[in-house]
Amino acid sequence: MNALTQQEIDRLLDLAEEARDHSYAPYSKYHVGAALLTADGQVYQGCNIENAAFTPTNCAERTAFFKAVYDGHRAFKAIAIIATGEEMGFPCGVCRQVMAEFCDRDFIIITANKDRSKVDVSPFETLLPHSFGPKDLDV
Repeated sequence: MNALTQQEIDRLLDLAEEARDHSYAPYSKYHVGAALLTADGQVYQGCNIENAAFTPTNCAERTAFFKAVYDGHRAFKAIAIIATGEEMGFPCGVCRQVMAEFCDRDFIIITANKDRSKVDVSPFETLLPHSFGPKDLDV
């Protein structure tokens, strides 16, 4: 498993919280930030960006992944997600599918509520146990 130290977890949560401050969420008022750790130690931040038509809205997790992939990264170790709610904000189904495209089963997902009084650290396989990904298309 991709083990993270408490210091690494705290750093990722700090960066996710910073990213949350860039969120554009005028409709839901639910601001989310993410900090994605690549296998080589770089961090990419993302925030949710809403749209009045709702469908074009992009989650913080996907924003971080798309920035990292654009820069050539294809291997990832962990992501921290922090939202403005009283409860932890886990990745939506679409974000989980993006993670299935790029992440191993032991990819770490760290979630926290707005004041970090609730924090969860889980491997990806527990959030999407029977994921469909590139392995399923090998012939």
